[in-house]
Amino acid sequence: MTTTTDRAEPRRELRDALGLLKDREQIAERLLESSVKHSFDPDKELDWDAPPIDGKYYWPPELLSLFDTPLWKKMGEEQRIELSRHEAAALGSLGIWFEIILMQLLVRHIYDKSLTSNHVRYALTEIADECRHSMMFARMIKTGGAPEYPVSRANHNLARVLKTVSTTPGSFACTLLGEEVLDWMQRLTFPDERVQPLVRGVTRIHVIEEARHVRYAREELRRQMLTAPRWEQELTRVSCGQAARVFSQAFVNPQVYDNIGLDRHEALAQVKASGHRREVMQSGAKRLTDFLDDIGLMRGVGRKLWKSSGLLA
Repeated sequence: MTTTTDRAEPRRELRDALGLLKDREQIAERLLESSVKHSFDPDKELDWDAPPIDGKYYWPPELLSLFDTPLWKKMGEEQRIELSRHEAAALGSLGIWFEIILMQLLVRHIYDKSLTSNHVRYALTEIADECRHSMMFARMIKTGGAPEYPVSRANHNLARVLKTVSTTPGSFACTLLGEEVLDWMQRLTFPDERVQPLVRGVTRIHVIEEARHVRYAREELRRQMLTAPRWEQELTRVSCGQAARVFSQAFVNPQVYDNIGLDRHEALAQVKASGHRREVMQSGAKRLTDFLDDIGLMRGVGRKLWKSSGLLA
């Protein structure tokens, strides 16, 4: 027989857990202050007219999809740099696609919240950041001379479904998925003197401003996973795991290999078999998967989906 005390215990645990969370408005206020001090105008901050430097990469070699594969060992330095130029454009294109999704999810999140709250003001500030980032990535692609690389039609349309059915915790989980793996790569890129100065400048700006976005999403996702009903938590585990599968596939755009004179089927097979590539992707996701595990998102079917994505060992 269930007693009143038994029913009260979960509610008491929830109150205690919520009490450990930092106040939503205080967090947003700090993030707003940081935005005032550490925001950038890429059009003014970066030298877009400077010519590229011969012999420099557009992305660190170790982060390129074919690094340390048999194909990589056959490629000359010039073709390796060309691969980096096209993969930087592909990642920039992926970033724009993802940030457009994120902006729509953020607008949905604040639609029925107090429009004068710090929480909503910061969300609007982040949307403005993401607009600048998308324009910055587009200008980087165009300046580098490589084409844009849209995601596959299937993933493009799958994202339409995600934007429509995503739960609030699911939206923030997907936000972190897109932000943290790329952030890990960019933290290795901007101090790397082997990389073109313009790319290093773009990634430096993005890393500094994305740190606020990650903090906002983490705090809100932790709060949502404590308060969401059980069905929503379980749906979020599954949708987040499926998003990890889509995102990991979208990190490699087969058209890149066609455009630099490689056989796409051979290249894709070698990327899939590459232990180095697997280690890079899992290292990039490690901080995120540890966090998601800590808040209860890496369980059951969701965990199996993350493993099949290749982002979780």
